[in-house]
Amino acid sequence: MKLKDTIGLAYKTVSSNKLRSGITIAIIALGIAALVGINTAISAMNSGLRDSFSTMGATGFSIAYKERFRFGGNGGSDTKKVNKNGKRQKKSNLDKPITIDEAEAFKNTYVFPAKVALQLYGGGNYELRYKDKKTNPNVSIRSGDENFLQVNGFTLLAGRNINALDVVSGRNVCILGSETGEKLFGPNYERGVDKVIKVNDVPYRVEGVLKKKGSSALMRADNVLVTTYNTIRRLGGDNVSRSFTIGIAANDVQSVDAAVAEANATFRAIRKLHPTEDDNFVLEKSDKIAETFIGLLSSIQIAAAVIGFITLVGAAIGLMNIMLVAVNERTKEVGLIKALGGKRSDISRQFLFESIIISLMGAVCGIILGILLGNSVSMLVGTGFVVPWNWVIGGVFICSIVGLLAGLWPARRASKLDPIVALRFE
Repeated sequence: MKLKDTIGLAYKTVSSNKLRSGITIAIIALGIAALVGINTAISAMNSGLRDSFSTMGATGFSIAYKERFRFGGNGGSDTKKVNKNGKRQKKSNLDKPITIDEAEAFKNTYVFPAKVALQLYGGGNYELRYKDKKTNPNVSIRSGDENFLQVNGFTLLAGRNINALDVVSGRNVCILGSETGEKLFGPNYERGVDKVIKVNDVPYRVEGVLKKKGSSALMRADNVLVTTYNTIRRLGGDNVSRSFTIGIAANDVQSVDAAVAEANATFRAIRKLHPTEDDNFVLEKSDKIAETFIGLLSSIQIAAAVIGFITLVGAAIGLMNIMLVAVNERTKEVGLIKALGGKRSDISRQFLFESIIISLMGAVCGIILGILLGNSVSMLVGTGFVVPWNWVIGGVFICSIVGLLAGLWPARRASKLDPIVALRFE
């Protein structure tokens, strides 16, 4: 029997047993959909994370306060050992927010050639209004100084930046993100410059609007309002962060390590830390933050691969059992083929091809379903359509192997049937 005829007969047999084949295909499809779908979603989230952090680039880093985690007492001592190097920390020095005086002192004394931005997070549940237009109550307020936009990778589309006079006076001026501007002023949101909007019923003059930066479900960088840190301090509220963050952008990648070392030394001096004391603040590079998130996603990716593998093992066992049932049901057919001169290799190949065809059909259905489900997450994250080609190709290969292994025993069993006994089988 020619190979073409063997494949055609195998496909015809699979098509004639729709219910049995359909159930097996569905089981395999679920396993592949889990693999491809989760990896598509993770690829989209990885892309969104890298895009979100790429604006600060490899030259950016920040200083934030270190929270204190309490796991019990430490007697009456005001010190406790905190690391392998034997450096100690005063309890009274822990959990200290970065104050405005410390932040401004750092900006004034940091001598390294780099941009320094003082930042204070204002919260993320504000509603903005302009006449009869309003946003959802989920706008983030980010406050800073005249260097805030540059250090955080924002670019003005129209209007002007915050200046030193705005910061000192704390007057109600703001810059709108692209998403926020579009909701209030439409697609040509640059016309919002010099207009007065209301932020939770407090009037603000729009001094500028930002170019689209690229928002995602993880970081909504365009759904923002930027104002000065003195403005947000004056207005206050429960949502305002109790600690400043200091953002720093070095002039080039080669000078980042030196900039970090200088920043660490400068802020330790401001905090009056003894050389034997550990830092009571956190100094992080922007790319390290991204890598932390991406590492978490990699763990999820491994878990997804394990789940998909277990599902495929179950599918392989199910497929093998179904093929054994098929051999039993078609015993007389096998005997007839042998009686007419059919070779053992022809019978073996037919059952192997049936198993592989079912497995590959499951792979195709699973890949399509996985890409659709994964890209529904991609839409939420705000990235483009993603096709994880390595997992698509891998899925086809894995299913081919699953079909081959699941069909080996049934094919061997069918090929060894005695034609006389098989023809008498009822």
